[in-house]
Amino acid sequence: MRIAILEDDPDQAALISLWLTQAEHKVDSSADAASFLRSVRRDSFDLYLLDWVLPDLSGIEVLEKLRGEMDDYTPVVIATAKDDEPSIVRSLETGADDYLVKPIRRAELIARVGAIMRRAGGAPEQDSLDASPYLLNITKKKVSLDGETIDLTNREFDLALFLFRNAGKMLSRGHLLEAVWGIENKAVSTRTVDTHVSRLRKKLELCEERGWVLSSIYQHGYRLEKVAADT
Repeated sequence: MRIAILEDDPDQAALISLWLTQAEHKVDSSADAASFLRSVRRDSFDLYLLDWVLPDLSGIEVLEKLRGEMDDYTPVVIATAKDDEPSIVRSLETGADDYLVKPIRRAELIARVGAIMRRAGGAPEQDSLDASPYLLNITKKKVSLDGETIDLTNREFDLALFLFRNAGKMLSRGHLLEAVWGIENKAVSTRTVDTHVSRLRKKLELCEERGWVLSSIYQHGYRLEKVAADT
């Protein structure tokens, strides 16, 4: 899982990064809001961990930017020494998915991150994903369009499943490489992503008439979006 951290204390950032890396997550750490926002605009992540008190914008202000002007609904955890009820309520009402009171404890952090991603990704025992007119059978790794099975390779299916699970979200090529090809696969280039996306777009007939559009985001990656089919 890709996690972006916003934490201005270098020792705290290093410790949290170590814990998450040991739990097999990939971490991108920023020490100020401006750097963090630049990072999430050019890349994509599965979860954000935001400190509240920062040298420029507060974590809450960053959250407001994410949910407001950036229309980014990536899961967010707010981490801060503020443990009063009004602060907790404010963070949740602004759009945070969870709240951690400092000092952060390793086991609690890992457990909460896991719980949030399970909620975001659906139940692990789910055996199908309905994205009408597409139906993805996760157990059999099959995709059907209006009831007709489409011939996909295992890799193409994995790519399709990840795109549909993250519908509406911009996904960077690096993110797709890690999620679909494996984080340790250094031999695969981003051109492979482009080739597979192009092939998948054709095979699934992803277009407005089908109600789904797979768009290229210049210098960033791709976004699969649900649209209103022509009548």
